Amino acid sequence: MDLNITGGRIVSDGHSYSADIAIRTGTIALIGAPGTLPAAAETIDASGLLVLPGAIDIHFHCRTPGYDERGDFYTETQAAAAGGVTTIFEMPISKPGCATPATFANRRRLIEEQAIVNVALYGAPGTLLRNDVLGMAEAGAIAYKIFMHRAPLGREDEFIGICLTEDEEIYQALALVKETGRRLVVHCESDSMLEARIGRLRAAGRRDLAAHPESRPPVVEAVAVARLLTMAEDLNAPVHVAHVSCAHALAVVRRFQRDGVDVTAETCPHYLFFDEQDYYRIGPYAKINPPIRSATDQQALWQGLADGTLSVVTTDHATYLVEEKERGRNDIWRVPSGAPGVQTLLPLMLTAALEGRIALQDVVRLISGTPARMFGLFPRKGTIRPGADGDLCLYDPRGTTILRHEQMWSKARDIDKLYLDRAFRGHVVATLLAGRVIFREGAVLAPRGSGGFLAPLPTT
Repeated sequence: MDLNITGGRIVSDGHSYSADIAIRTGTIALIGAPGTLPAAAETIDASGLLVLPGAIDIHFHCRTPGYDERGDFYTETQAAAAGGVTTIFEMPISKPGCATPATFANRRRLIEEQAIVNVALYGAPGTLLRNDVLGMAEAGAIAYKIFMHRAPLGREDEFIGICLTEDEEIYQALALVKETGRRLVVHCESDSMLEARIGRLRAAGRRDLAAHPESRPPVVEAVAVARLLTMAEDLNAPVHVAHVSCAHALAVVRRFQRDGVDVTAETCPHYLFFDEQDYYRIGPYAKINPPIRSATDQQALWQGLADGTLSVVTTDHATYLVEEKERGRNDIWRVPSGAPGVQTLLPLMLTAALEGRIALQDVVRLISGTPARMFGLFPRKGTIRPGADGDLCLYDPRGTTILRHEQMWSKARDIDKLYLDRAFRGHVVATLLAGRVIFREGAVLAPRGSGGFLAPLPTT
């Protein structure tokens, strides 16, 4: 064996048990009772540690090419590795938007040159050209992504092929993506309602923090979800609702699921662990779309995780510069929306589990097992079993860790005001990719470009 991991407690596939793991040529070769494995070239003593499948962050924004000053696949996958995340799904926002096979190929090249974890790529189907959509599937697109509202002013080139505001366009995109056998992921906010509200607020001279959530109340999200799922139901097309933030949208998803529509949905840590009071406390650094909601909405989302309406927790990791966020001190409309979060996904959710808010096995299911199953990566990813990739996180559940600025790896750490100085239960001891230790006790050990592009497994 190349590597044995001994003495740890495995949490995978709904079970928790003590066992040793042997890895050979990058994959898990054996799982055995403690002390029963054959010898290995290297052994890691995981006594007292949780041994988890590497986390999979299915909603991630890297900003390259075009905004390398905000981060690239190297800097942001370092943050992933530091947080026990071994696979990320990169959204199609780039310069230009990732809507053609040629742009897709260029982004894949950057991944292969820069990333230290596995990176899958979304395509954008908004050109509504069959050759574009099917061509990106052939090139290995993990899925597709659209927004139901128009591109932010001045950023139109980043959103080429991504923003579809008209129902007929969305319907065509659903039909084209269905041909690929992949899932369409959708940012659901009603363009017409959103634009009307923004127009009224701006006409009234509103530029304060409160103007942002007032422009995008829960009904703006819920109406868009209902439109999307009505079309998906008509086409019998699989669809995934991105970053559900409120009880109203959650209830719409739940109703369509009960009717048998093939719809999955996610939420994010900033909706589970923060509420609108935190938004006003933190200010423009907490401006996100959809907005951080009320404590009542937060409670509904936790219930949505418990009853299975929400099947994934992901980050919507987004990087910006301090000066871009600081523009909001005088005008909230000038502030880009989004915040980094990949490094804290696993520690946040494990803290909730260790404090009794959610079962440990459910955390692993939400951030590893289910994402792998939904997007055609299981059983290569998302599980600890013979034949799976040796993508693992070793986590020490003991003690308390305070996340300091110098421990953050994202290039956008200066805007990470949500998680700065936050206390977590335990910490990531090591992260392994294909049996190689890429992060250990605060140090990134993997060279630039040692990760790789990840396509869905071929279907049989």
